Amino acid sequence: MKKFDNKFIDINSFLEKSHKPDFDNILKVLKKEAPNRPTLFEFILNGDLVEAFTKHKTYEGTEEEISCKKLADTYYFCGYDYACMHGSYFSFKSATKHEAGKSTISLNQGFVITDRESFENYEWANPEDFDYSRIEMLSNYLPEGMKLIIYGPGGILENVIRLVGYENLCYMLYEDPELVEQIFKEVSERLLTYYDICAKHDCVGILMSNDDWGFNTQTMLSVDQMRKYVFPWHKKIAELAHSYNKPICLHSCGKFDAVVDDIAYDMKYDGRHSYEDNILPVEEAYKKYKDKFAILGGIDVDFLTRGTPEEIYNRSAKMLELAKTGYALGSGNSIASYIPIQNYLAMIAAAVFNEN
Repeated sequence: MKKFDNKFIDINSFLEKSHKPDFDNILKVLKKEAPNRPTLFEFILNGDLVEAFTKHKTYEGTEEEISCKKLADTYYFCGYDYACMHGSYFSFKSATKHEAGKSTISLNQGFVITDRESFENYEWANPEDFDYSRIEMLSNYLPEGMKLIIYGPGGILENVIRLVGYENLCYMLYEDPELVEQIFKEVSERLLTYYDICAKHDCVGILMSNDDWGFNTQTMLSVDQMRKYVFPWHKKIAELAHSYNKPICLHSCGKFDAVVDDIAYDMKYDGRHSYEDNILPVEEAYKKYKDKFAILGGIDVDFLTRGTPEEIYNRSAKMLELAKTGYALGSGNSIASYIPIQNYLAMIAAAVFNEN
């Protein structure tokens, strides 16, 4: 690996570097194989980063088209083999809106379903009513060799909590478990439809199910409850992806050791993303779980925020040396707006400037 160089934290160095995308690299990672070169994985890139990488370009199209083109270009300029985004604006309406990477939100605010009456009166959005034309638009826009990774408008457990509230859900599990089952069914069936619509497109190469399951110490519901209400639907989403011969990744925050075999052998996820140093550093996660699924990202967000560019580059380079197969370099969660751009560049430079 090359020693740290200040050019590694200069946006122009990335814009000037020739990059030839090859989607087969991330596919090899998900097969737990060695990619042809160091490979990157990232879930969300914040808007400030996108603007910094695309301000030199002029775009045409609708506001939505321009936004998607800018995001795709940023993934390309940064050295990825894909762009990661929503397939449409489909979502579940709650009383609180939350923009990823911008603010924190209470798990007990914004809920709209409190009992059977509010459940019956809730207006469920139909994923088929939304516009997915951005996918086809991007299929004609992406550079040769790139595809899309499509993720959801939150996951199964996340959306149930947004609709019900976490404390309310805990009470409801004991007071009316039948209602809980119905709510999970309504949410999950719509997410299945959403993913089915997206998976039909050739330029969609991977699906990602993004659903936070836990805290620093345990899953948000008991393991038995997760296996009853949450995991069967995740299994259906994974089966759907595989029915299209497409891999599927799980993005899920929190402690997961108690359910790791569920992820690998029941739901059969091809890769898992989201790692935190205070739960299990990615270096240790790779050693423990590399035979179960691909390890994606993992450079801790707090470390990315507080570390120096050289420290971040060195850790990222060492991770790539450790993980020759079944690993793609990226953050432990996403590139939030508070992560200094230079620190983000230092991380991805370990892959981009060490290609063979």
